[in-house]
Amino acid sequence: MRFAAVLNQDSGTLRTTDVPAFADRLRRTLEAAGHSVQVDIVAGREIGAALEKAVAKRNVDVVIAGGGDGTVSRAASLLMNKKKALAVLPAGTMNLFARGLGIPQTLDAALQSFATGKVTAVDMASVNGRPFVHQFSIGMHVRMVKLRETMDFGSRLGKMRASVRAGWATIKNPRTLKVTLSIGNAEIVTRTTGIGISNNLFGEGHLPYADNPAGGMLGIYVSVARRRYHLAKLLLDMLRGRWRDSEHIEIHQADRAILKIHSPTKKFSAVMDGELVRLERETVVEILPGALNVLVPASNARAKAAW
Repeated sequence: MRFAAVLNQDSGTLRTTDVPAFADRLRRTLEAAGHSVQVDIVAGREIGAALEKAVAKRNVDVVIAGGGDGTVSRAASLLMNKKKALAVLPAGTMNLFARGLGIPQTLDAALQSFATGKVTAVDMASVNGRPFVHQFSIGMHVRMVKLRETMDFGSRLGKMRASVRAGWATIKNPRTLKVTLSIGNAEIVTRTTGIGISNNLFGEGHLPYADNPAGGMLGIYVSVARRRYHLAKLLLDMLRGRWRDSEHIEIHQADRAILKIHSPTKKFSAVMDGELVRLERETVVEILPGALNVLVPASNARAKAAW
């Protein structure tokens, strides 16, 4: 296969990696398996243009996106409904979409999996037509991300620590939103501390990522927790993957959901694939079955069984 790799040198793992040396290993690994590869190392502010350039190349079968949630989401949006495939290099903080694809979580192991990988189709989702690959959320998660962005961190571990501090600060002063959530023929009117909508239902017993990224359904999570203790327990349940055991969250599945915000605040924000975005008062979230071709490990038994 013909690869084009775009490496965001400012992303979590690559920020503390000798990126030119890693790029050399990438070339050697793929070329030894009979592939060709072009590598572009860029700063975070240049990632969008570099990905557009890679996707536009005619002599490319697979685009490797090396970076965090924003990098991967941007690459996926450019490759949506195209024949070219996306290979996700897990160079972010949690790499949740990569985990759902069964990609090994160390950079060099991921490269080895690309050398013998197979292309398959997985789902994407959209918010008012804007695509995402992992999750869209409002409420508590938004406040946490905003607080984290005010903190200094220079590494993947530093970002994780900042996330914990921001999460605790958010829990100590919870706020609610009045919303209407329409799912099929059901309409839920509630006050909530947060709603998350994922590209396929998160699996159980692990970090929040989908066990089957081609399941064709949104996972919809509505927090009913209000008190600090309950919010802290919910956060812990989320990290441990104990969604169904939690009494502080309602879980739904649907191929489409409509979210309406009734709170009086003039401007709202959401988090989409880890990035802050402007939120409209009425938002339509839809699953996009099979919209993205991805490169997954040939030995990934889960991928073979599920897809």
